[in-house]
Amino acid sequence: MVQAILTLPVVGVGVEEFAVLLITALAGGAFGAAIGALPAFIFTGFVVFLGEGLAILEGNLGSLEAIQGDIATGVTGTIGFGMVTGPHIAFAGGVAASAYAGMRYPEMEPDGWDYHFGKNILYAFGTKPDILAVGAVFGALGMVISRVGGGLGLPTDSIAVSVVATAVLARVAFGYSLVGRVAGTGLLDMSPFERGEEEVRTDGGVEQTRLATEPWLPHQYEWPGVAVIGVVGGVLGGFIWLETGSVFMGYAISAMSLLFLNLGVEKIPVTHHITLVGSVGAVVAAPVVASEPLVLLAAGVFGGLSGLFGELTQRVFYAHGGTHVDPPAMAIAIMMLLVGVLYLLGLLPNAGYLAL
Repeated sequence: MVQAILTLPVVGVGVEEFAVLLITALAGGAFGAAIGALPAFIFTGFVVFLGEGLAILEGNLGSLEAIQGDIATGVTGTIGFGMVTGPHIAFAGGVAASAYAGMRYPEMEPDGWDYHFGKNILYAFGTKPDILAVGAVFGALGMVISRVGGGLGLPTDSIAVSVVATAVLARVAFGYSLVGRVAGTGLLDMSPFERGEEEVRTDGGVEQTRLATEPWLPHQYEWPGVAVIGVVGGVLGGFIWLETGSVFMGYAISAMSLLFLNLGVEKIPVTHHITLVGSVGAVVAAPVVASEPLVLLAAGVFGGLSGLFGELTQRVFYAHGGTHVDPPAMAIAIMMLLVGVLYLLGLLPNAGYLAL
């Protein structure tokens, strides 16, 4: 009876364990705000790379359920996707901190940043208490949303869903428009950016002149290029899975590559949503095709689709708004929802890394 009372069924843990998760998620979200959202995510890549490497050596690779379970095991689950560097914790805390700072401290905007300051996920906020508090709150929200999603059995990646949900909540909380004012001919039109059009915008209560349309990646938004890098990254993710058995190793390598983007190397592509879903394509195809080249082609198709979904969602939810809503997380959530639903309908042999 006491055990039943002290259990929280929706999040799948007891009260004491939930308190541990909550306290640590608060610290993890504040950590993401302190070092910046993108640096925090780069740490995710390094930690997951370490965790997957150890798991490969130990022969102990797990599913998403193992990573998010009541007692997550391994470096990947406990730290990489856990309360320390999990994207729904540290990255989400950093994104919310940037949204808050864009509203509260526009004077902090660094020279050379052309977009609204609320989108600056490279910025490290150090030890400013109120900004760290915002990061802490959103880190805790990210943990709760992810665990509730997992507890309800949503057929998708609940970490990705949580990253998106917290970013949307930050827009609402700090007075930003959910989508923003649309320039040009519609949501998908990036031509105002190409023409360098500017206009007076008010985001988060701050009026300033800035670009009328702000693509997520100025070097990675044209449809053909996105499709090509999607296929390339998908094939590489599929090959990594074939050779190692790790669905998350390609994701980790892609996340680590963003260190160069953070350091200012031009035109580094963002591919973690591509390599991850490419690996899933290989996992899905392997039981039904007898040829490894065909498995790699399937991985390329999955990667290409994920890349295109990332571009589609950035044009709808990022380019016109004043804060960061993560296109890779949106792409992963959509692609894994498709995989999960098709598996439940009996149209796919497995659900990739989802434990359904």
